[in-house]
Amino acid sequence: FLSLVAEFCCGFFVILILGNFWFLAVLYLLWLYLDWETPCTGGRRSQWVRSWTVWKYFREYFPIHLIKTSDLNPNHNYLLGFHPHGVLVAGAFGNFCTGPSFKNLFPGLTPYLHIMPIWFGCPFFREYIMSAGMVSASKESVSYVLNKEGGGHASIIVIGGAEESLNAHPGSLTLNILKRKGFIKMALKHGAHLVPVFSFGENELFKQVANPKGSWLRNVQEKLQKIMGFALPLFHARGVFQYSFGLIPYRQPIHTVVGSPIPVKRNLNPTTEEIEQLHALYLQKLRKLFEEHKRNYGIPEHKSLIFE
Repeated sequence: FLSLVAEFCCGFFVILILGNFWFLAVLYLLWLYLDWETPCTGGRRSQWVRSWTVWKYFREYFPIHLIKTSDLNPNHNYLLGFHPHGVLVAGAFGNFCTGPSFKNLFPGLTPYLHIMPIWFGCPFFREYIMSAGMVSASKESVSYVLNKEGGGHASIIVIGGAEESLNAHPGSLTLNILKRKGFIKMALKHGAHLVPVFSFGENELFKQVANPKGSWLRNVQEKLQKIMGFALPLFHARGVFQYSFGLIPYRQPIHTVVGSPIPVKRNLNPTTEEIEQLHALYLQKLRKLFEEHKRNYGIPEHKSLIFE
């Protein structure tokens, strides 16, 4: 969905350049130059955009639900680790960028969904995603949010990243997390409490072409991901009037469960051992969150998370 909107915005920009409105394109490029750092300094959200009626229908289509398991004290800052990536990351967008659910469940907290910096280089599209509350996933951007004094700010990071989207098959419970420890270091440096978040149903929205590790398709996808910075999963779902084939996601319920916070003391220079210990604790809490709620959302008792 984001890719389609981004392509439309880029196409519109090209039309401005090639048409009789090139001067508007020049003015926008000047604006882009002056505004370049905004995605790394908290963005520019618009409550009007975040409250569009279309997002209500978007959330109700699946439907998307946000489940609270514990209070989050607004006197602290938080780093929420979102799992899994899926293809669409619908749960993250629907719960943290649109609607009143997060605000109602966690009063006093402002959510910032961090996404790949590459998206903010797209003309016009960057304004749209910032207005929805999205900011860059760069270290500078995460530090800006977590470093705000007085608390009340929450960075949401999709830990598995683009690489994990290649595992987004229905029923898949594989998370790319064992080597991802940068978010742990950021939490320690800023004293941000860690909160595991698991979105049940995220991998059920699309069917992906079989791409087991070691296959030629997976090798090509991984090489392209390293070159471009984002993955290209080959997926399909339903059409507008039929369920056989199309790019519209299946109507599968998404339940995004926000776990209990893991208290983190500020440590400007954490050792490797301290990072490893907190990472192990986070994995333990994430697994516990999944095990406590899986039976509520149709996951068989014998299935568990797989960490890679």
